[in-house]
Amino acid sequence: MFAKIFQPARSAMQSGRAKSKQWTLEFRPEMARRPDPLMGWTSSSDMRSQVQLNFDSKEEAIAYAKRQGIPFQVSEPQTAKRYEKSYAANFAADRKQPWSH
Repeated sequence: MFAKIFQPARSAMQSGRAKSKQWTLEFRPEMARRPDPLMGWTSSSDMRSQVQLNFDSKEEAIAYAKRQGIPFQVSEPQTAKRYEKSYAANFAADRKQPWSH
């Protein structure tokens, strides 16, 4: 039983920052998935792969894993580079790039 502690990235459909500060503890699968012979769906008998615990901070998630004796790996989040641009800069007279049309 091995756990991964990470801060989930927002989805492509999400523009705000809601729930982006939570940390998640997720268990790694212990056995491979296999197709069901009757229906063809993939399944696994590993119930821990369905468990996902959310915490308010990274320290709380680490403390929980240590308290329960779960080996874990922490993945630090990558921050996106944000560029400050204004709409008025498109019409500036001293623009460095010419208009494409």
